[in-house]
Amino acid sequence: MKRLSIIVPCYNEEDAIPHYYEACVNAAAALPVETEWWFVDDGSRDATLAQLQALRAKDERVHYLTFSRNFGKEAAMFAGLEAATGDYVAVMDVDLQDPPALLAQMLEGVEHEGFDCVATRRVTRIGEPRLRSFFARKFYQLINRISNTEVIDGARDFRLMTRQMVDAILSMREVSRFSKGIFSWVGFSTKWLEYENRQRVAGETKWSFWKLVVYSLDGIIGFSTAPLAIASIMGIVFCLLAFVLILYFFIKTLLWGDPVAGFPAMICIILFLGGIQLFCIGILGQYLSKTYLETKRRPIYILKEKV
Repeated sequence: MKRLSIIVPCYNEEDAIPHYYEACVNAAAALPVETEWWFVDDGSRDATLAQLQALRAKDERVHYLTFSRNFGKEAAMFAGLEAATGDYVAVMDVDLQDPPALLAQMLEGVEHEGFDCVATRRVTRIGEPRLRSFFARKFYQLINRISNTEVIDGARDFRLMTRQMVDAILSMREVSRFSKGIFSWVGFSTKWLEYENRQRVAGETKWSFWKLVVYSLDGIIGFSTAPLAIASIMGIVFCLLAFVLILYFFIKTLLWGDPVAGFPAMICIILFLGGIQLFCIGILGQYLSKTYLETKRRPIYILKEKV
């Protein structure tokens, strides 16, 4: 019998773990494969580890990894993918916003329909703040416009993959990870399942608006060089504009003897051009900082315990 490994990143999720385990075990009981769970404790500060130890004591199918500190969800998913031994591997959130009941359809897709991956996407954002939903939609529109890698609007990390696809993902060992882009970049045939947004079963989200902004910047920088091109184009445009203005004022002075005036206007122009320069330098700095971090070759995560 084939085996399904389920990766579950956890960060301060002591309240959600019991609900998740009960729901997922019930859903997995109907699957025609053996099931194992790999929980990844991402440096939690609550009783998450104690909950995982209790689950392990009563169910040998439960395994867990503990990080030395908080490395982030991307690192937790990567660690789980490295540890998983199954023929099929699924990634799920522990808060039950990813419905375990979909596992049967996902397994059907890879076993009998010939897909390498069955992924999920939300078709609604009910319950999510409007401002957050607005910027999320705009982010997907932007990254798909400036990148050759398609990122599906509403895509979740919840997906089930074949071992071949998992190995391809593990070959990409970049530190600044954006999994939604990586899943798409490696290719392989993917089937999408749609479902409506669900609320967390317990606890609070760990993704603040600012963290999502930083995460979106990682995605743009990791899968598009368009911002660098934009900076170059802006430099060319403003050089041409400056040349045209120089000719205009030179000819105006020769023909009409009108001296160049307007001190406030000059200050505004200087500040505007200075801001454009700093903006372009900031774009270069973002790419340079990512390159700097990658050249350090630091590990994506550090394990404290593996059971």
